[in-house]
Amino acid sequence: MSSRPGVDAALAGSAPVGTALSLFSLEGRVALVTGGHRGIGLEMALALAEAGAVVYCLDLPTEPDSTWSKVQSYANELPVSESQKKGRLEYISGDVTDQKAMWTTVESIVEREGRIDICMANAGILHGAECLEYPAEDFKKVLNINVSGVLFTAQAAGRQMERLGISGSIILTASMSGTITNPNQHWVAYNTSKSAVVQMARSLACELAPKGIRVNSISPGYIFTSMTRSFLDTQPGLEAKLSAQNPMGRFGQPDELRGVTLWLASDASSFCTGSDIKVDGGQCAW
Repeated sequence: MSSRPGVDAALAGSAPVGTALSLFSLEGRVALVTGGHRGIGLEMALALAEAGAVVYCLDLPTEPDSTWSKVQSYANELPVSESQKKGRLEYISGDVTDQKAMWTTVESIVEREGRIDICMANAGILHGAECLEYPAEDFKKVLNINVSGVLFTAQAAGRQMERLGISGSIILTASMSGTITNPNQHWVAYNTSKSAVVQMARSLACELAPKGIRVNSISPGYIFTSMTRSFLDTQPGLEAKLSAQNPMGRFGQPDELRGVTLWLASDASSFCTGSDIKVDGGQCAW
């Protein structure tokens, strides 16, 4: 009997072992999403929970705000069949730049849930300044959160995946800014940090593949979030200028990252590692 769905199973006359859609199921799996209190991180977390995962959203506030709590309630009310395991959202406070604390945090998740299957290192910040005048402390802060914090998060989950023998999926949030330079934006620290994340994913993927752990990155383009909106509000007309930079002529919405998130987290992408998936309206294709 074939152990995999698809044409080979059909030709062998085997009983069906699953459908293409079943590859996307995350029932019984446990995930960590950093920067999961709002924006892209919360959208990613909800998508994983909808697919059946128990998702821990980690962020700096000691307690989640009312917006996060509403999303948690929404996830709790999602209908499932009697045979399905229901996903859920949990909140934990943490600082991704504290390496040992991150390791301990994931250890505690494993103690509670028995496993960790998915890690989304999504926490990051955006800061701009003239390249020749960029203050040292601001530059270091961007790199500390966007690069070191991503590594510490991946380490924390990967250590537990290796210990438990779990073929997990680690997903790093990079940016199209790690591949291109944003026209007329003074983002040398941000662009540098995101290019580092893209290369980090490749490096981790090659090192962890023998352990059965996959590592990929997602590179969003311009996406509407509260952070994006506050930036756009400072410069009237900027939204139209930035939208014109990609072939689709618009910003993306956070929910347009749900599909790629679920694909990379699930068995549907079982032969994908070391890849950077761009979701940028085609901007990097110019």
